Amino acid sequence: MHFTIQNLIEINNKIKKKISEININQYNPKIIAVSKTFSITYISHLIDYGHEDFGENKVQEAFEKWNDIKKKNNKIKLHMIGRLQTNKVKQAVSLFDYIHSLDSEKLALKIAKECEQQKKNIKVFIQINIGKEEQKSGVNEDKIGAFYNFCKSLNLDVIGIMCIPPFNKKSSAYFSKMSEISIKYNISQISMGMSNDYLDALNYKSTYLRIGSKIFGERN
Repeated sequence: MHFTIQNLIEINNKIKKKISEININQYNPKIIAVSKTFSITYISHLIDYGHEDFGENKVQEAFEKWNDIKKKNNKIKLHMIGRLQTNKVKQAVSLFDYIHSLDSEKLALKIAKECEQQKKNIKVFIQINIGKEEQKSGVNEDKIGAFYNFCKSLNLDVIGIMCIPPFNKKSSAYFSKMSEISIKYNISQISMGMSNDYLDALNYKSTYLRIGSKIFGERN
């Protein structure tokens, strides 16, 4: 058995154990295997095993890796988890099923226009700058309500919110805040938790866990 499959099984077992400890019924978070920078050789083992959700953060790299595979396997769900530039939206909409990094009105307009032109429904997460960090993209907490309503007015299929907590601080306070926001705006899906803190994210009912290095190993 390939090490990526073993890693995925191990993560799944840890998630099941954690969920039984926190005792939440009917809670089944999805694992997005973050395959950015990894070649299709690594990824193909997980596809053969039956894993369906994968994450990429660059449109061009994703297109080169996934375009042919997705044509052959319609069960694969591809998640855009990196920052999306407006000039890459057309290609992103044609390839991805989910966009986790919606952070501006300009980008929302562009995605809505492309979805209409390509007659494709993309599921979208609003990225929240939960740590109020200048170097990170995302909508500020006090602007979420207005931005969410703006996206809905464009008929965008906003299913959730996403965050990347500050790197050098404990994630739980930020996950707790995200949970509060999801309840306040009645948004059911939350994309949070990565290789180093995914078990902690389960305490706050994250529904999409973006796990890369714990599955594929460290990146070069």
